[in-house]
Amino acid sequence: MRYLRYLSWVLLTLWTLTTAPPITAEFTVAAVQTRDEGGMLVMGVDIVYGFSIEALKALDNGVPLTLEVHIQLRGAGAWVWNLWNRSLVDQRLRYLIRYRPLSERYLVSPLTGDSGMGSDYVTRDAAIAALGRIDGLQLVSRERLRKVGGAFKLWVKASLDIEELPLPLRPIAYLFPAWKLSSGWTQWPLQP
Repeated sequence: MRYLRYLSWVLLTLWTLTTAPPITAEFTVAAVQTRDEGGMLVMGVDIVYGFSIEALKALDNGVPLTLEVHIQLRGAGAWVWNLWNRSLVDQRLRYLIRYRPLSERYLVSPLTGDSGMGSDYVTRDAAIAALGRIDGLQLVSRERLRKVGGAFKLWVKASLDIEELPLPLRPIAYLFPAWKLSSGWTQWPLQP
């Protein structure tokens, strides 16, 4: 009798685990747009940052999170990891998101470029949404694209920089998959 009770408990637990909706933590490059502004190719990117529960808890407890968006512009036939094909554009944009408990606000600030000090947001969701919008990023002149010729693709990858976490948290981040957050490389054809 005890065996049947135990077996039914195990089966109920397994059924609950397999039918429960998975909580996914992943970054996704949702859209990339390009446009011509004054002879320069300008890009906009929409990234959906799906942070893990552990990363969100750390953020809410004052741990700053550093994110990196890596952008490459290459010939359409080139692979992103191919060492012999040079990128026309190879940029790394870095951003910091942190919670400031005294003001009860979230701060999103760029760590690259001269874009200012950052912006405050009342809610975490608003800060994460703002973090995922990049617009007006100048890539390369249209003249240079014409000189090189051919078709091009934009490669974009967004990831959490574990190396920038506080030292006591890094070993945990290396060991647990909840901290290995990255969109992986996505490719987008260059819009003429």
